[in-house]
Amino acid sequence: MRVAMHQPHYLPWLGLVDKIDRSDLFIVLDHVQYERKGWQNRNYVASKSGPVLLTVPVIQQSRNERIMDKVIDNTQSWQEKHRRTIAEHGYQGTPFWSDFGDRILGIYDREWSHLCEVAMATTRLVLECLNVTTPIVYASELGEFPGQKSELLAQLSAKVGATAMLSGDGARGYVDEGIFERYGIGVEWQDFQHPQYPQHTVKKGEFLPRMAALDLLLNVGPAGIDVLREARSGGTAPR
Repeated sequence: MRVAMHQPHYLPWLGLVDKIDRSDLFIVLDHVQYERKGWQNRNYVASKSGPVLLTVPVIQQSRNERIMDKVIDNTQSWQEKHRRTIAEHGYQGTPFWSDFGDRILGIYDREWSHLCEVAMATTRLVLECLNVTTPIVYASELGEFPGQKSELLAQLSAKVGATAMLSGDGARGYVDEGIFERYGIGVEWQDFQHPQYPQHTVKKGEFLPRMAALDLLLNVGPAGIDVLREARSGGTAPR
C-alpha cells in the first residue's frame, strides 16, 4: 500500500492533489508545527489582472503551535475578499463556474474558527469535484509518535500498514531512506509535472502555473483529473 502525507493547505495546488491521487491513503499532518510565512494558509488564484494571493489571517500565539491548533483571525474580513476575488474578479465566466461556483462560494458562508478546518474543506471539495476518492486520515487521530522528521514519517507509514511512501521531490534533501528501510517501507518520488490547460481568465497564449487547484477545476471540469494524470512522466506511474 502506498501512503502519502502532507500538512493541510488552504486552496491546495495541483502538486498536492496529484500526490493524493497517486496514493492508496493520504495522511494529513495536522499535528506538526505550523510553518510561519509558509503556504498552509494561502495560495494564488488567477484573475483578469494576473495572480492574486489569498491568505487566511491567523493569530500568532506561540512559535510552537501545531497546525491543528492554529486559530483564524476573524476580526479581519478575509472571507468576503476571497469570495469576491474568486467570483467577480476571477472565475465567474469560466466554463464550469455554473457547475461548481456555488459549492466553492459556500465555503465562505460559514465562520471558521481553525485554519485546519477550512484548509481541509477546500481540499475535500476539489478532490470530490475531480472524483479523487483516496481515503484521508489525520495524523492526530493515529496516536502518539515519538519520532521526528523521517522517523516520524516512517512511524506513521508503519502505523497504517504502508509498504511505500510517496514523497514530493522537494523533500529529497531531508528524507532519510535508510530510516524507512528499517521499517520495511520504500520511498517513491512524485516527480510532479505541471500540466497546461486552457485558462479562460488570462490573456491568450499565456499560462499561469501553480495556481490553486480550483483553477483547473473551473476551467476544465471533472476531466481535469485526466489532464493531471496525463502530465505525469517518470517517477511513480499513475494508478
